[in-house]
Amino acid sequence: MIKKIVNVLVLIPIAVVLIVLSVANRQSVTLAFNPFRPEDSVLSFSAPFFVFLFLAVILGMVIGSFATWFTQGKYRKRARTEAGEAVKWHAEAEKQKSRVEAIASQAVVPVSGK
Repeated sequence: MIKKIVNVLVLIPIAVVLIVLSVANRQSVTLAFNPFRPEDSVLSFSAPFFVFLFLAVILGMVIGSFATWFTQGKYRKRARTEAGEAVKWHAEAEKQKSRVEAIASQAVVPVSGK
């Protein structure tokens, strides 16, 4: 419940800011990829400015996500290794438990008769 409240408190202001930016930046701009001839229409793209803002935010989020994923790779590898060891030790414990039960069932219990 707290997580939902925090998400709402964070996401609603972000949505409001993005809507305000979109309304304020509706004018069309040209993004030129040729620095030597900016008027070249082959390497230029015209769109409302907020489109470029959204693309920059999305690209930043994707790059940040990949960077975080790559930097956490050593921790994921360690978790996989330790999970494999845990499975191995659990199997060994079960093997020893069944061995003890087999030995206990074969033991002769003396009956005392008086």
